[in-house]
Amino acid sequence: MNGPRRTTLSAGAAVLTLTLSLIALVEPAYAGEAPGNTQGSDTEQSAGSNDTGIYAAAKIQYSGSVTKDGSTGNVTSSDVNWTPPPCWYAPYLGAKAFKEKMSKSIEDAKNTPGMGGTSGAAIGELQRHYEDEYGWTDTPGYKDYNVDKDGEGMFWAGVENPNEPDPLKRGSCSDIPFWVDNGEPPPPQHEEAIKPEMLAALAYQHMTLPDTKVTLAPAATTKVNLPTWAWLDKAVFDEVQATAAINVPGFNIQATTTAKPVSLKLEPGTDDAQTYPASGECTINADGSIGEPYAKGKSDETPPCGLKYLRSSGDGTYKLRATITWQISWTGTGGAGGDLPDGTFGNEQAVTVQEIQAVNR
Repeated sequence: MNGPRRTTLSAGAAVLTLTLSLIALVEPAYAGEAPGNTQGSDTEQSAGSNDTGIYAAAKIQYSGSVTKDGSTGNVTSSDVNWTPPPCWYAPYLGAKAFKEKMSKSIEDAKNTPGMGGTSGAAIGELQRHYEDEYGWTDTPGYKDYNVDKDGEGMFWAGVENPNEPDPLKRGSCSDIPFWVDNGEPPPPQHEEAIKPEMLAALAYQHMTLPDTKVTLAPAATTKVNLPTWAWLDKAVFDEVQATAAINVPGFNIQATTTAKPVSLKLEPGTDDAQTYPASGECTINADGSIGEPYAKGKSDETPPCGLKYLRSSGDGTYKLRATITWQISWTGTGGAGGDLPDGTFGNEQAVTVQEIQAVNR
């Protein structure tokens, strides 16, 4: 039986939201991020399967340089308007497992004291949707929760990105769970269905980058009006990768995000300083290093990357900030790929500047 999209169930989005909350679907199928490891090893988050072949949702698996416990990484997008997805739709449960969970939730809601009126009618229509093929304009209903197709697909449900600070955005994937056959794409109306590009953005969000502590000559203590050379060796400064993947029966996608260092910016920590070059931006060399190590006999030369302090730091220090710009790209399932906004990550290091006009090096 088909009815118009959003009749009683659909007396408005508010009714649907209320109904779902009453049947314990106010939280999504799962929270999408919970890596439990650090750099270099796989992060399993899948629920697996039981001996009947009923599969629960597989959460996102992370590997490579990713953060612990789902916290956001230390890379910051240079595009203030770019954000990872706040939520998405992903495989949730097989038909039999979904029937067990949803039917119990519906019964519990129907037996809640005071449940009636519009909310009670909405719960009834939700039950008809999954049991008696009640549907609406682009959302067909199901016969007995699709149990005759168990193993041939999965119900998908909304997933919140716990690192999204806006609760409205985080909870915006609020469509009721829908069926997707193995090997088939999700229905087009669910634009937030997980795809490789979204996984790439999540890998970006959780990517960790190496500390940007530059080598200085002179080192932590330098002199007023004396050029200080700065550099980063390729041996400790190379591209970084992080991978995010979803693997469940009939649905397997992944994306690898790569960060490649392209420049170093020096901020002396005081206006009484000069940088080399004047912009403070040191570009990467052909061999992948940045700047040039100081060597004996170069004391009268201008460093290709460095700075010169014009005033003593007195009894304290200046906080030199070194920030790397990383060029971000990704590749994924089916040959997908492209560029993401550049990322930045910086560290501060203390520099003592003494009031001595000349020094033998």
